[in-house]
Amino acid sequence: MAEHHGQFRLKSMCRVLRVQRSGYYAWKATPKSLRAQADEVLTVAIQKSFEDSDGIYGSPRIHRDMREAGVLCGKKRVARLMQAAKLRSVRGYKRPRYRAGKLGVAAPNRLQRQFTVGQPDQVWVTDITYIRTYEGWLYLAVVIDLYSRTVVGWSMKPTMATELVLDALTMAVWRRRPKAEVIIHSDQGSQFASDDFNRWCKDNALLPSISRRGSCWDNAVAESFFSSLEKERIKRQICPSRDDTKSDVFDYIESFYNRVRRYTHLDLLSPLAFEQLRTGS
Repeated sequence: MAEHHGQFRLKSMCRVLRVQRSGYYAWKATPKSLRAQADEVLTVAIQKSFEDSDGIYGSPRIHRDMREAGVLCGKKRVARLMQAAKLRSVRGYKRPRYRAGKLGVAAPNRLQRQFTVGQPDQVWVTDITYIRTYEGWLYLAVVIDLYSRTVVGWSMKPTMATELVLDALTMAVWRRRPKAEVIIHSDQGSQFASDDFNRWCKDNALLPSISRRGSCWDNAVAESFFSSLEKERIKRQICPSRDDTKSDVFDYIESFYNRVRRYTHLDLLSPLAFEQLRTGS
């Protein structure tokens, strides 16, 4: 009797609401509140931000994207929705590094791990990493301005000759045109201790600084950039050719890292956005 009465009430409710009983049961099982509907909309925006970052942004950077888009939401809410949508930032690995040639120290460690500077073009750091392709190794040298973490110069070649570093420095000097002497900090790679490197620095108003032997933390900013490149773009794949790799690295540095990628040290601004905000240039 009670079951019959319940079915009668359900039929009456369905007639009033003009819905099928199956639809009513589905709604009753999982009714969507206004909060749930808002979560669905926010998840779509989070998914777009995540995809635009090529899958590397975690919840803090995506939360900043939401704020700048005018969406009011908390960090914990973004993290919860990302977890529910199974959106996880890329986790990579760090390859061992190889240094050819004999180690030598041609300059003192002027930087002393002082990675925060007050003006652009006061201190640059430089380093070399390698990328495996099916055509063989490809070596990348970068020059990074410590003020904004902008990659101001870079070069890629199939060998680790000193010219690899000098080409990256040439790009940096041409782009930035520093008005005063710039400290250029590196590790103890043979390229940075060579006579050609030191002469080039002297001719272009760069003051060499070299890390202590075996201390990767002395050049931590350059190491951090290479780690980001490997995790966020190179990952664990072997690139098909050197030309394809050059195009991919060019896109990462010039289109994404300098202009778009949010950097924790810069209050989650991109390097160039940080410079423009602070210097007005």
